[in-house]
Amino acid sequence: MMARVGVDDCARTLWDYHHVGHALETADCLIVLGSHDTRVAERGAELLVAGWAPLVVFSGHLGSLTSRTWTRSEAEVFADVAAGMGVPRDRILIENRSSNTGENVDFSRRLLEAKSLLLRKAIAVQKPYMERRTLATFRQRWPELEVVVTSPQIAFDDYPTSEIRMDDVIHVMVGDFQRLLVYAQRGWSAPQEIPAPVMEAYERLVAAGYVRRLLPESK
Repeated sequence: MMARVGVDDCARTLWDYHHVGHALETADCLIVLGSHDTRVAERGAELLVAGWAPLVVFSGHLGSLTSRTWTRSEAEVFADVAAGMGVPRDRILIENRSSNTGENVDFSRRLLEAKSLLLRKAIAVQKPYMERRTLATFRQRWPELEVVVTSPQIAFDDYPTSEIRMDDVIHVMVGDFQRLLVYAQRGWSAPQEIPAPVMEAYERLVAAGYVRRLLPESK
């Protein structure tokens, strides 16, 4: 079993890699991808209120975590969070059918096109450890759209909550890294350059038992 300090070092390596380091730029629209973490909705609301974009799409039905506890779609819950932070309802669009990141992109695009809203640039808002996979998915499925990716501005040590344990975060980060590899091979997302230390950190965490969120055939 890997020592705790070794786990933490490897987890920080993955955490840093999952961040893409984009600087914010004004955009035509915010696209906020749903999840169980309402801090993502808060980040989207902050950006709209600050004037980074005039419109926000909240995207997401229910996932493996939210389907156990929420009775409404992630998009609808996120929209309520944003409205509570001062985002006008007429600046919010809701896409409440998608069940994965690829559908977040595809269904948001269809919603906007159906309203004759053709984007040149968007800000995608996601959980910190899903920035890179979000960028890779947009580049593959909506390549003509310029995308800046951001997330709640939370440090690795501060991310866990009473409901999200650090070990849960590490399991999910390992699973998301694996999906970067597998989904690129399947043509679902754009390939990413992976430095050797990052691959080593991933492999060490898998060997240490952080496999709960790996794709079934790869456990």
